[in-house]
Amino acid sequence: MMKTQYCHATRRTGGFTLIELMIVVVILGLLATIIMPKILGRPEQARRTTAKAEIRSIQQALALFKTDTGRFPTTAEGLQALVIDPGIKNYCRDGYLESIPTDPWGRPYIYICPGLHGSDYDLESFGKDGEDGGVDDDADIESWKLEDE
Repeated sequence: MMKTQYCHATRRTGGFTLIELMIVVVILGLLATIIMPKILGRPEQARRTTAKAEIRSIQQALALFKTDTGRFPTTAEGLQALVIDPGIKNYCRDGYLESIPTDPWGRPYIYICPGLHGSDYDLESFGKDGEDGGVDDDADIESWKLEDE
């Protein structure tokens, strides 16, 4: 009697794509910038680092918004325009952010367009004290100064 052998096609079931690996690396990097200072006893520095990372993330969403629509959201539209379509032509149907983060102290980021500091827009957090100005831990975190860092 003759035995028949069947050949089964093998499918790729494991491994990750480059994009998946890059996303994991970015997430781990963000977690490290948020968690490590807390572990080292520097919670305020961790909050400031988180605020800077969030401002940069919002800036990327604003750049995509401008690429699609040809302009930045107005001050009246605010950052909410990155989440919900305010009725603008060529707006990305999925939006540009899932939600607008609050700063690490629980307050909304301040957005002004056009900017008052020589940029297209101003985006800032008033820091720990919640007031304009300040030094050290109370210093504001400002988008127009992040470019210099």
